[in-house]
Amino acid sequence: MPAFTYQAMNPQGKNLQGVLEGDSARAVRSMLRAQGLIPLQVDAVKANESQALGLNTVVFQARAFSAAALTVWTRQLASLTQAGLPLERALSALVDEAVTPRQRDVMASLRAEVNGGQSFAAALSQHPKEFSAIYCAVVGAGEQSGQLSGVLTRLADDLEAQQTLRSKVMAAMLYPAIVSGVALLIVLFLLASVVPQVANVFTASQRSLPWLTQFMLSLSHVVQAGWLWGLSLLVLGSWVLKIALRQPLLRERWDAAWLRLPLVGRLARGYNAARFANTLATLVGAGVPILKALQAAAETLSNQALRADMLEALVLVREGAPLGSALGQKKSLPGLLPMFARLGEQTGQLPEMLQRAATQLSNDVQRRALQLATILEPLLIVVMGAMVMLIVLSVMLPIIQLNQLVR
Repeated sequence: MPAFTYQAMNPQGKNLQGVLEGDSARAVRSMLRAQGLIPLQVDAVKANESQALGLNTVVFQARAFSAAALTVWTRQLASLTQAGLPLERALSALVDEAVTPRQRDVMASLRAEVNGGQSFAAALSQHPKEFSAIYCAVVGAGEQSGQLSGVLTRLADDLEAQQTLRSKVMAAMLYPAIVSGVALLIVLFLLASVVPQVANVFTASQRSLPWLTQFMLSLSHVVQAGWLWGLSLLVLGSWVLKIALRQPLLRERWDAAWLRLPLVGRLARGYNAARFANTLATLVGAGVPILKALQAAAETLSNQALRADMLEALVLVREGAPLGSALGQKKSLPGLLPMFARLGEQTGQLPEMLQRAATQLSNDVQRRALQLATILEPLLIVVMGAMVMLIVLSVMLPIIQLNQLVR
């Protein structure tokens, strides 16, 4: 039965919004009148929101599900279906528990499509902004195998693991980034405000200033006169770089160079490998064919150089090479992943071994991020202290020099 969004007015004059199912918009209006409401607007909930809402609305419309909300929703749906509740009733229960109107509209649309006879995966695929192609592929495999609840549980675990890894890496890098930003602002303030005022006092006496004070004063003049040009060049350079990186070849070279960086490159390699292994394990465990799973997992990689390597490995697998051997030929991947892939192929437990590889790679990334943050924190404090000390010395040296002359 199709779903409709409505706006209605109650006898007290308050506007109400919601979603109802009915055979037609006219039937929904009759239902609203039977409830003592005055229908103002009734619209069908379309699966393709770009047609229902228009291009401009879709461009600026936020997603209904954040990463955390999608994880919670998937786990709730898995729990309901695992308890024996039919999919239609599980979706109806979740519609009533929707947090935002956008979530309620999406869930009502899914329920209407499933009630209309479509598969759950097909209904999800009509909301590409909310549900990725991998999400839909895993759900489709679960429907075909008759193990939808188990697949949804594993999918929720996968989403939660990715979110945990991302949040831990971001948390480890957040403190050094904040310290760097604060240090830069303090130094710029001292150079632009404090140093010129103090230096002008001693310049009026027509005495030669110490070389450190002269250097800081020159640097202060550069900051005062050129900050607008510097900011403009920074914005322009960022814009040019963003446009240039839209070229596939240049983006691949940029990402390859990023992977060769001493500390950050290894961290990025491990993060992408963990995400690739986790996605591949989820897809293969759900029954997706290895070639399709490998291609879908490769497309989740944000690093274009690694994605190109995985697509080359896909070609080797399509030609008959074992997965472990194909991955082992790509030196951009950590050696742990090909090793576990070979073990999985030899023992017939490929999904389990890939999941173990993903877990170990994720733990390694978290450990390295924590180590990097541990190194950067005292280093940034020392650098900031040294810069402030130099600025203070540039101010104090003329005072010391003046005291010596007075004596």
